[in-house]
Formats: sequence, C-alpha cells, structure tokens
Amino acid sequence: MSTSSTDSIGRGTKTSKDHKKPTASALKGAIQLGIGYAVGNLSSKPDRDVLMQDFSVVESIFLPSDGSNLTPAHHFPDFRLKIYAPLAFRYFRELFGIKPDDYLYSICNEPLIELSNPGASSSWFYLTSDDEFIIKTVQPKEAEFLQKLLPGYYMNLNQNPRTLLPKFYGLYCIQSSGTTIRIVVMNNVLPRAMTMHYKYDLKGSSYKRRASRKERLKHSPTFKDLDFQDMHEGLHFDSDTYNALIKTLQRDCRVLESFKIMDYSLLLGIHVLDKKPLGRGSRCDSRKGQKVLYSTALESIQGTVKDPEPVADDDTFGGIPAKHKDENLLIFLGIIDILQSYRFIKKVEHSWKALVHDGDTVSVHRPSFYADRFLKFMGSTVFKKIHSLRGASSKRKKGSVYAQKSASQEFLSPDKEERKEEKKAQSLDNLDGNFYSSSKQPDLLPKSVVSFESTRKDEEELKNSEDRRDSSSTIALDDPLAALSRSQSDSELDVYLISQQENPNLVKA
Repeated sequence: MSTSSTDSIGRGTKTSKDHKKPTASALKGAIQLGIGYAVGNLSSKPDRDVLMQDFSVVESIFLPSDGSNLTPAHHFPDFRLKIYAPLAFRYFRELFGIKPDDYLYSICNEPLIELSNPGASSSWFYLTSDDEFIIKTVQPKEAEFLQKLLPGYYMNLNQNPRTLLPKFYGLYCIQSSGTTIRIVVMNNVLPRAMTMHYKYDLKGSSYKRRASRKERLKHSPTFKDLDFQDMHEGLHFDSDTYNALIKTLQRDCRVLESFKIMDYSLLLGIHVLDKKPLGRGSRCDSRKGQKVLYSTALESIQGTVKDPEPVADDDTFGGIPAKHKDENLLIFLGIIDILQSYRFIKKVEHSWKALVHDGDTVSVHRPSFYADRFLKFMGSTVFKKIHSLRGASSKRKKGSVYAQKSASQEFLSPDKEERKEEKKAQSLDNLDGNFYSSSKQPDLLPKSVVSFESTRKDEEELKNSEDRRDSSSTIALDDPLAALSRSQSDSELDVYLISQQENPNLVKA
C-alpha cells in the first residue's frame, strides 16, 4: 500500500489512550521489527531507476501483536509503521554497498545498544551491536526537512560518496500506544570498539561552548569548543592528509550552505595510541570485514582512492593518523546535526541571543557566516599542518653568504695552491736561507731579488688569476684570510730587508 490516510492513522492511535505507554525495550523491539518488515517487503519490488516522486512516497502499515495476512505476530504492543521514500533509500544503501541481508543482520540480529545524548536535544540514540549503524530519533520538523532535502542532498552524495556529511540509510515513524517516534538510520562515526580518550562536539562558536558539569562527570564526556582550546593546542597532520581533510570540509560546508543549513557540529573522537593499547580480546571482532563503504574517517577524506577493499583486520579502524605534541593519535570525525535549517524560529533565536551577547559568537547564525566561521576554526585552531623543515633548511643554506663563500673557495682552491707552491719554489731558488720555508704564507719578494723571467711568469699568473676571478660568478666576497696573509707577508719582508742592510752577511751565513 502506498500512502496512508488520516482515518487509518486515527484508528491506529484512537485506542492508545486505553493502553500504557510502551517501555524503552518495547520501542526498541518495535523499531527492529518495523525495519525488518520494511526491508523484507522491498524484496518483492523490482529494481528500477529512482524517480523524483519516489522521494515523497510514504508507505504505512499496521502491525497488530496477533499478526495479519501481511504482518507477522509479535509480543510488542500494536504499532503503526511509516516508511519514508523506501525505493530511494534502497538505492542509497546500494550506493554504499549495503546488502539487504547485512542491513537486516546488523539491525535485527541482536538487541540495540542505547547511548547517552551529550547534546541539548531530547533525541535518543541506539547503536547496532556490530558498530555499523546509529539509529537516532528526530523531531517532526527534522523528519519533514530531511524528506524535502533528499533529492538535492543525495545528488551531491551520489557525485561524491567521500564526504564527512552524515549518510542516512532509512527514515521511519513508529506510532504505538500514544507514543510517536521518528527515527533515521545513519552511519556510525565513533566505533565503540576503539576507546575514545577525548570526544568533542565542535561548532566554531564560543558562546556557552563548554561542557556542563553534569556532562563532565560522565565516564566518557563530550567536550566543546572552549574545552578543546584549553586541553589541546591543535591536532597536527602531514601535509597531504591536512589538505585532503580541509578540502573535504570545505566541500561539505558548501553543500550545507546551499541548503541553508546551519548549527551543525563536527563530532571528533581522539584515540591516543600511546595510552593503554587495547588487547585483541577487547575489540569487537564483528567490525572486521566492514560492510559499509566510505564510512570510516580515512575513507571519507581520501579522494584519490577509487574503491578501497575492506581491510580484514585493521587495528586502526579507519582512523586518521595525527600527532599532538609527542603523542601519536587516531582521529575519528564526522559532521552531525545537519537537519537544522535557518527557518524563522532560528532567525528569532539568533536575534534574541545577539541582544545579550556578541551575535558573531553564538552558534545560531545565517548559513554563510556559520560555514565561514566553522571552516576557519577547524582549519586554524583544531587541525594544523606539520611543516617539513628539511626543505626549508636546505634552501636557507644554499642562499646564505657562508655557502657562497665556501663554494668560491672550493672553486679557486686548486689555483691558489698551485700559485703558492710555484712562488715558494722561486723564492727558495733565489735565497740561500730557509726564512720563508713556512707553508702558511705565500712567498712574495721584491723585483730586485727575483729574476726577470720569474717576474714575467708572476705577472702572467696574476693576470690569468684576475681573468678567472672576473669571469667567475660564484665569487661574492674577497677572502679576509688571504688579505691578512698578504699583510703579514709584507711585514715580514720589511723585517728581512732591514736585517740584510744592517748585517749583509746574514744570508751568506
């Protein structure tokens, strides 16, 4: 049957006043039974392309506890099930590689695990035993907004399945004994099998963005923006990972802004690898052989890999490697709470908060400003890039004066040594003593002492040296040590001449 009428809904809730409200366990059982019926009923419908009208279809079926020709008997109170856009959601589950049998096994095989809600909403959260799916209750306006959002939202998701946006796999409504709940089935961002040493709900705003005292007393509290700035100095990633992460966030925020969505959060889980590593026995073995494609944090940001195969035994559980000071981390993250549009009531809320506080710091804001503030906070405060020092240091070394000077000395060192040795030999040939036998200074003698032939050779060598010095582009500075050696040599030459005049027999001796 297609869409239920108002009369049928009324009959389903009319006698509910005579019954007690269902317990939490009865509701969880009704959720599992209802999803099981919805998926099983789809198997009888042929596969075809999704049409635009498929997004607006709502199927309704009544499931009495005694059973009927179409429904099985059960031990829960009578309830009515509504299935939103069943063919469209079937297509989306296929897009992420979720087989109907796996979907049913994850949701219906074992009891759902109830999770605490760290946010301000009154939503209930349930987790499947294999960590694959989160089931969350939503408000009527949120369910209505999601159904209107489906065509455009999944057009973007179909174009780019690698995203940090939540992936919705089903939307249902259950009415039982005067209680009506609407639920969405989503991907799980934080695997329960991996200990989260820190959890954050980040919006990029500062007004009342600290965890409450009640939240801090929990075994695994969820902190907020100001808490992050107090407890962490930023999470550091290598250049490629940082760029992929920021690019994914920018793309996702652009999609959300186009739908006038704001007040969303980044759910961030941090596992410190150096803190009490988990034993093999404490991990959820059913997580091995992951069924849902693109659901881990690492898969969501690696746009270069086309279709990764699930890892059979991956100790990282799809976490993104990061560092904080000397700690090695695994990061798990995803954008949550995207079903808040900037409707009239949100505009009023922002105006009222802006009167008592800085309007730019409150979480509720127009979508464009919210997206810019969100991205700025994530890209500069939360996530940071590890800069490689190797390339920078080599560039500085190449451009330094010391490097230029060293290169010049290496270029001219053979010529220098050759000239010094030749001049030293000439000096020893013309002198009977060994006064200039030291190899530390070049031997320079006046023209009167040196022969005409050696003088001509010296002039030619000096000219060639000057030509080479002019033609070389590597010489930037004169060698101060060479200048010092010349000055010392001239002083010693003066002492020698004076001594020779006073005692002419000094050389002969």
